[in-house]
Amino acid sequence: MEKEREGRASALLPIGVFLVLFLGVSLISGDFYAMPAIVAFLIALLVAFLQNRDLSFSEKLHIVAEGVGDDNIITMCLIFLAAGAFSGTVTAAGGADSTVYLGLSILPTGVAVMGLMVIGCFISISMGTSMGTIAALAPIAVGISEKTGFPMAICIGAVMSGAMFGDNLSMISDTTIAAVRTQGCEMKDKFRENFLMVLPAAILSLILYVILGSGGDYQLQETHSYQLVQVLPYLVVLIGALIGINVFVVLISGTVLSLVVGMATGTIAASEMFTVMKSGIVEMYDITVISIIVACIVSLIKKNGGITYLIRVIRARTHGKTGGEYGVALLAVLVDLVTANNTVAIVMAGPIAKEISAEYEITPRRTASLLDIFASVTQGLIPYGAQMLLAAEKAGLSPVQIIPYTFYPILMGVSVLILIGVRKGR
Repeated sequence: MEKEREGRASALLPIGVFLVLFLGVSLISGDFYAMPAIVAFLIALLVAFLQNRDLSFSEKLHIVAEGVGDDNIITMCLIFLAAGAFSGTVTAAGGADSTVYLGLSILPTGVAVMGLMVIGCFISISMGTSMGTIAALAPIAVGISEKTGFPMAICIGAVMSGAMFGDNLSMISDTTIAAVRTQGCEMKDKFRENFLMVLPAAILSLILYVILGSGGDYQLQETHSYQLVQVLPYLVVLIGALIGINVFVVLISGTVLSLVVGMATGTIAASEMFTVMKSGIVEMYDITVISIIVACIVSLIKKNGGITYLIRVIRARTHGKTGGEYGVALLAVLVDLVTANNTVAIVMAGPIAKEISAEYEITPRRTASLLDIFASVTQGLIPYGAQMLLAAEKAGLSPVQIIPYTFYPILMGVSVLILIGVRKGR
């Protein structure tokens, strides 16, 4: 089809409609979450169906069905649900609380602020959720601030840094799942590529928190008990994913082990074992349905020449592989700025990024890493993002007070941009 081959800007209208609705309603109402993303996407899908009169309605249905039926989309949705089941069961089994207090009991009390980031890194990379990490650690950070006298913003900034570390790297994070599946690479390969890119930022962040928090002291309260067995499911999932065991096997094993641990320790009753799984799965419903709708929209946009047009625009403004990598980074940042959800941003930008990477011969693992990194950078710093809003609420601060001390996302963005410029993408 000639229009598809040449590309046309009008094919991108559904994305424009989504952005106008999502941002417009938010600005008018003063509430960034007043317009549910899923509703805005459904309206955008309707617009996509109304375009291109050369195709009949049944032909368009066939196109979206093929898009949704893609192996990566189906697999991604199933992984979302499996990850939700694990998250629900391991949290109910007491894994999150035990991990927090285990970390605080091991780390020297003189480096309490740095310890918050270290614990946050472990929890988030094990749980795969920045929100869950912030919810678990923020109250501890408040206590440390009150006992040591360190500014609350620094302590909460350390929690945010640790939370975004795992949000970007965790094998069971929905952002990692989305990035890997949209680019068609292996999770372990993306992890290795991603880890090496962000390691300098993580080290520098820890050093800064040590400097700012040196000399403090925090005594763990007696009521804050932990059980090593409750941490075991996290370790099993983390190690299994790192050594390359199939993600479904890892998640199912972690879920079963969490149920066993929960019932053995009395935190999960036998009658609750299925309801705790459901609670985690339900939390993944929105992103699963959004992924399906976005796949429909993107398939029609691609058929109408929108993807081709975007690639042509990026090609005209970039040069070589390095320019293509900067293009992927910019794409992730822009989409996350308007959606305030890094997983949704990756799902939306993923198909476009894949075309860009093919054009400039960027490896899938590299593209997946760049998408995840820059969506996480943006998500960890925008004052209207769910993570920052939750952290601010727990600490009783304004997001603007926390952002300057959220070192990891800032340094991650800067270091990776420099890395792109000084070496050829692999």
